[in-house]
Amino acid sequence: MSSVTDSVIFRNIFSTPAISSIWSDTQRTSYYLLFEASLASVQADIGIIPRKAADAILAFSHVTNIDFDELRIQTETIGYPVLGVVKQIVQGVNSIEPGLGEWAHWGATTQDVTDTATILQLRDTLNLVSDALNAITSDLRRLCQTHKATPMAARSNLQQAVPMTFGFKMARLLATFERHKQRLAEIKSRLLVLEFGGAAGTLATIKDGRGLECQAALAQKLGLAIPEIAWHTERDRIAEVGGFFALLTGTCSKFALDVKLMMQTEVGEVSEPFYPHRGSSSTMPQKRNPISSVYITAMSATVRQLSAALYDAMVEDHERATGPWEIEWIVLPQICTLTHAALLKTSELIAGLEVHSDAMKRNLDITRGGVVSEAVMMGLAPKLGRQFAHDLVYELCRRCVQEDVPLLTLLYADDKVRASGLSREELERLCDPANYTGLSVEMVDRVLAGTFPGQ
Repeated sequence: MSSVTDSVIFRNIFSTPAISSIWSDTQRTSYYLLFEASLASVQADIGIIPRKAADAILAFSHVTNIDFDELRIQTETIGYPVLGVVKQIVQGVNSIEPGLGEWAHWGATTQDVTDTATILQLRDTLNLVSDALNAITSDLRRLCQTHKATPMAARSNLQQAVPMTFGFKMARLLATFERHKQRLAEIKSRLLVLEFGGAAGTLATIKDGRGLECQAALAQKLGLAIPEIAWHTERDRIAEVGGFFALLTGTCSKFALDVKLMMQTEVGEVSEPFYPHRGSSSTMPQKRNPISSVYITAMSATVRQLSAALYDAMVEDHERATGPWEIEWIVLPQICTLTHAALLKTSELIAGLEVHSDAMKRNLDITRGGVVSEAVMMGLAPKLGRQFAHDLVYELCRRCVQEDVPLLTLLYADDKVRASGLSREELERLCDPANYTGLSVEMVDRVLAGTFPGQ
């Protein structure tokens, strides 16, 4: 095992079959062949190479015709796999008719083929990411709708703050993933761009001014945008998508952290989906570990670290780089496989999340009223002044803890509170956490409706 994504044991945890297939040697080489076949086809269409040669190149360009052992040897010798593929195309086509294969790879360079193949792999990856995001947002909408009025404690610095609703918590997550969907749509127009410029990007080898015509036809053939200019050493496109994956998995990891905290025995407000032995301990039979959240955390942290390498890869020398480009070869497949695995685990976690509203209610009561101290303070403020009310309620909350007495009882007995004119009924209303969730429900509805100020 050279990495967890290669491991027979771990690969379906830290990767997925679909994403592993996209970043396999077979798929990458298939895209090299697609580039060469498409290039030959469009060049024949506009009269750059003979049609007979293009047809033969197209006929050979199937991955089953590639000798991967020979390609490995050639790659180890040359340093890049593209020339090894081209050599096999030339040899295969020349075996049909001598000289016909010499028209392969006309006007292209290694990086044209490699970068375009990478972009096609990223296009496939983004399709998987889009599917996962759609599943995540769909299940989050269900949770928001179901629990938009379910009260629970909001937490600040890991302490209970004020009441909110669980739907409000999930709606914030939903709004974040919706922003990621917007980012994904925006990135595609900048990312899904052909690379075809020849040695230094100037298309000098294609004569009679047909280079740009060939470039446009090739882009159309591959379903990619035409580059405004060569981008061999301008790697912002790749760095941007790596940064997007770091943002995306960072959101997954934030959710996983909240789940881990809410699954603590003493809290017990949610549980990961249950099936026998999931997250079990080898020695403590009672345990139900947040194992999906654990993996999401580890994978997301790794994506963030690896994505930083893509920013280093941007610092490339002149028109063709001496080393930084290869950083992408190392980290990009790992970033993509880990991102998809993290997304699927997040999707499964959200889809099967067990919500314990009874525990949420119980936890709202453990401060004996402290969680609604802000509500009480603001109820007293118009009569006593906000700062005076703050200091008064602060002192009563301190006594509430020390004496283990409900805040409401202390409020009933306090002369200053009685002098404020608030009735027992008003104090009881202020001390009910369900009455102090603010605009939680309205904000959930706004997220679900997709209507926001300024839109």
